[in-house]
Amino acid sequence: MRLKVSLFTFFIAGLIFLSSCGSDKKESPETKNQTAEIGSDLTEFELENGIGPIKEKLELGPIDPKLVKRGEEIWNQKCIACHKLDERYVGPAQRDVLKRRTPEFVMNMILNPEEMQKRHPEVRKLLAEYMTPMTNQNITIEDARALLEFFREVGK
Repeated sequence: MRLKVSLFTFFIAGLIFLSSCGSDKKESPETKNQTAEIGSDLTEFELENGIGPIKEKLELGPIDPKLVKRGEEIWNQKCIACHKLDERYVGPAQRDVLKRRTPEFVMNMILNPEEMQKRHPEVRKLLAEYMTPMTNQNITIEDARALLEFFREVGK
């Protein structure tokens, strides 16, 4: 009986001790970033053109048929599992993407989807709508440029 009382007392003392070990509720830098307004730390350029390696406006000339062909190959290999040109699928339809977004934004989204999904307000809205994050396909800048050229061609 004494053993039971001792174990019970030890158990209660342990619960009291554990319940007194609360946190000070201090916000970590990560928590502060989550509670700050999404996009408030972005520049005007980043808000319009996305976050990533494309940091200045692209100079687009005439559509390059070789890049279009390469872009279509990449589209068929890496993008078509989640995107269709003319309909909503896992992700948004892409034929008219350049009517909705700048070329720089499109390339930054292709090249840097994780950070775009964390920090860009428009991409956060898309994530809330589609409920599936875009996967990083490890596409090079050259291949992203080819995809952009493909979008330019199919969006005419």
